[in-house]
Amino acid sequence: MNRSFLAAIASVAYKEFLHIYRDPRVLFLLLILPPVFTLIFGHAFESGKRTGVPALLIDRDGTPQAQRFVELLQANETFAWEQQSPAAGSEGDLLGRGVRGGLVIPEGWSASLTNGEPLPLQFHLDGSDTGTAEQLQGSLQESLGDFQMNEREVMIDALPEEVFEMAKQLPVEIRKQFVSAMEPWSVEKKMLYNPRDRFIDYVIPGVIGLILQLITVTLMACTIARERESGTLYQLMVTSLHRREIVIGKILPYLAISLGLILMIVLLAGWHFGVQFHQPGVLAVICVVFLLCSLGLGLVISAVSRTQTQAIQFSVFFLLPVFVLSGAFAPLEQLPAAIRYVSEIFPLTHFCRAFRFVNLYHAGPAFYGPSLAILCLGTVVTFVGAAFLLRRIEQ
Repeated sequence: MNRSFLAAIASVAYKEFLHIYRDPRVLFLLLILPPVFTLIFGHAFESGKRTGVPALLIDRDGTPQAQRFVELLQANETFAWEQQSPAAGSEGDLLGRGVRGGLVIPEGWSASLTNGEPLPLQFHLDGSDTGTAEQLQGSLQESLGDFQMNEREVMIDALPEEVFEMAKQLPVEIRKQFVSAMEPWSVEKKMLYNPRDRFIDYVIPGVIGLILQLITVTLMACTIARERESGTLYQLMVTSLHRREIVIGKILPYLAISLGLILMIVLLAGWHFGVQFHQPGVLAVICVVFLLCSLGLGLVISAVSRTQTQAIQFSVFFLLPVFVLSGAFAPLEQLPAAIRYVSEIFPLTHFCRAFRFVNLYHAGPAFYGPSLAILCLGTVVTFVGAAFLLRRIEQ
């Protein structure tokens, strides 16, 4: 019985392997797109900090103090400054100038710093991308803080000796408070869980999961629909094969190929981007369960689709929200509470969560266990659902 069961599964799997091997379009999707997508997504998310952002700089003050500030700004790697003459107008036309920000040092700015009424700098920002605008604002504020500290040291060095003699007469407690107020206060940073502070290490599970779902769900969704279009599905149903044998046989080829894709993506991410993978055994279990859940989902879509076109459309309708709502490339905490509940229905959400608990946090089963259990439940539900839908087709 077991031997005939395995032989039946092997026959269906062999037939599905032939379909894949004889279709050059599928081979292209499986062999070329995964490494290409890995490189594209990896470089897109390699760094979470923007650098070389084009920005306009107009110095209408023209004083040595303003020039020192300009030199400090030009050393800031966040910006790629394009300096314009003081007579240049329409600094607010960021779109026309092809820049994301425009900084104007107003006339009389240096003088205002010495008379106690400092003029504000005028910084025009492109607010279409809120993340970039906030980062540019913070980076400029950091440079301005460094400039203030440098100018404070210049001011202290220029004080006459009489001032220092008078300061020596102050009580020790007052002098210590003064020194503490004049020195920049620091924070001793200790980075946990992602000590290299690299965004690619955070998003790599999203890259792996998204590529796998794009390929497995879409291709798996076309299997039964392809059989139905070609007229071979009903021939398959009238054979002695059981529904579970058909389901497992159709899953196996794509599971084997997907495991090879995971190995390819992991090796490429480790070699090209320097991503480190910890607890590989646990990560392998998470990837396998996620693959089974995704393949089962694709099989359900295939069972309810009458044509391959419908199967692809259903797959797209499912995969589109995954980009935003799965937490693959941004923390789920940024989403509203109601939307976060919706995100829990996507397998990729639980895959990314479990993968990060293991790879970034080095956490134990108490942390990644619930997500792994949900993926296992999704696998069972989709497989049983696919078998039930095949029964309806048979009837």
